[in-house]
Amino acid sequence: MKFSLDRFIQDCREALAESDSQAAVRQVVKRAVTSPGEVIRELGEPELAGLETLYHADDLTILNIVWAPDMTLHPHNHNMWANIGIYGGLEQNTFYQRGSDGLMQKGEKLLEQKDVASLHKDVIHSVHNPCSKLTTAIHVYGGDFFATPRSEWPLETLEEQPFDIEHTRAVFNAANKKILAAD
Repeated sequence: MKFSLDRFIQDCREALAESDSQAAVRQVVKRAVTSPGEVIRELGEPELAGLETLYHADDLTILNIVWAPDMTLHPHNHNMWANIGIYGGLEQNTFYQRGSDGLMQKGEKLLEQKDVASLHKDVIHSVHNPCSKLTTAIHVYGGDFFATPRSEWPLETLEEQPFDIEHTRAVFNAANKKILAAD
């Protein structure tokens, strides 16, 4: 099946009108990642880690996320539902819950190529790429990813603080420095 970014965005927008919009969008994401080569053909073969905005509105954000080898993004929440579709590599998600002593680990899920995970709005997770190659994923959020207040927990302290997109961008930049130094 040929992947078209314009059609993907349109299908996600239409799925938002369904009574269970997250489940409907999940099906759109699942159809897309079943043809990983088509997604790469449309979005391009990545060379570096990054967080690319493919679509952004008040009620829907679509990101193309590329994780560097051995890259870890600290625990964070979204305060909106998310569907994550892997079209290359592996994405290790570690899930957490708030406890009386702070953040506590409560499980893990390894996502492989063609897998889709649905996260409810209250999920707290961290992401790790266990591969020696880039991992690529389409992340679709049921809201404004950039404007919605949420939290992050830096790995050094695991103390809750307001989410800082610039901190996240710095993690990607540090990962890319490692990639470029290895070349």
